[in-house]
Amino acid sequence: MTDHVSIEGLRYAWAAAQTHSFTAAARAYGVTQPALSNGIAKLEQQLGGKLFERTTQGAAPTAFGRQMLPMIERALDELDAIAAEAQRLTQPTDRSIRMGVSPLIDPKLVAQMYSMVCNLPESHELVLREADMQELREALSAGKLDVILIPAVASMPRFAHRIISQEPVAIVTSRAMQGKANDSAAGGSKIDEVKSEENATEFETEADASFILVPDTCGLTTFTKQLFASHKHPMNAYPGEAASYQVLEQWASMGLGAAILPVSKLSDPKAQHRMLQDNGQDVMISYEAVWNPQSPLARDIELLASQIVVAEPQHESMTLSAQP
Repeated sequence: MTDHVSIEGLRYAWAAAQTHSFTAAARAYGVTQPALSNGIAKLEQQLGGKLFERTTQGAAPTAFGRQMLPMIERALDELDAIAAEAQRLTQPTDRSIRMGVSPLIDPKLVAQMYSMVCNLPESHELVLREADMQELREALSAGKLDVILIPAVASMPRFAHRIISQEPVAIVTSRAMQGKANDSAAGGSKIDEVKSEENATEFETEADASFILVPDTCGLTTFTKQLFASHKHPMNAYPGEAASYQVLEQWASMGLGAAILPVSKLSDPKAQHRMLQDNGQDVMISYEAVWNPQSPLARDIELLASQIVVAEPQHESMTLSAQP
């Protein structure tokens, strides 16, 4: 065994142990699956034993792995503690909270978080940065951000997280497509168009439509795919791709396909849409705060997350989010 053990390999191995999947671990760290596999293979060579067995169910620790992984966890805890303490000692006067925000987050939630930062026991300055999910996750892992607000669609091993908000999602279709869905749901009877726009619709009623997607960077496409996977229903994806939520809504209204959007992202609350339901309950998308529990600001961030949860209204809903 060599004298120097790859810290990157240690982090990859612990992520694989937490997610039970090399693919999910790679997604969590924003790297390719081959890069993560190679990092773990290099670590195994350095340690002199195999940590995981690849199975059809994912990655399972070997007997050697079950002995080593708890030690790897403790080692990573100590490394993170060293970095956090060094930051605290070298930047004692920096009281800013660097917050990354996904474009999918409702601006009202960001405003609420800003108000709560201003009311913390100690004075802080909130520094906001909006970016795609992968960029935010990489910046948090690198210590360039203190907390990120993102859709809860993929876990980040070794980071603290808390669901802070939920909002219902709507389905946008053209008037013609809505009329067909209503006729089908009503056994062929006609329903007033205005009334149909105000009604909710069941996922199973809409699931066979062609769905327009945006680039898989903000979490909305991941959420949509997970929604179909949770129902074990294949998704018929429109062959093109919209570049923004506004274009997504416009194309759906034109009749190119259907689109799923959080209500806060509709261009107009009166825009043509119906609330998406599952067995009579609104389908909700969850948002979470994610932070490094070893950060000097961890207590303040946890307080913020706790306060915003208390302030959020409770919804009776079917919620789809990543498991911790």
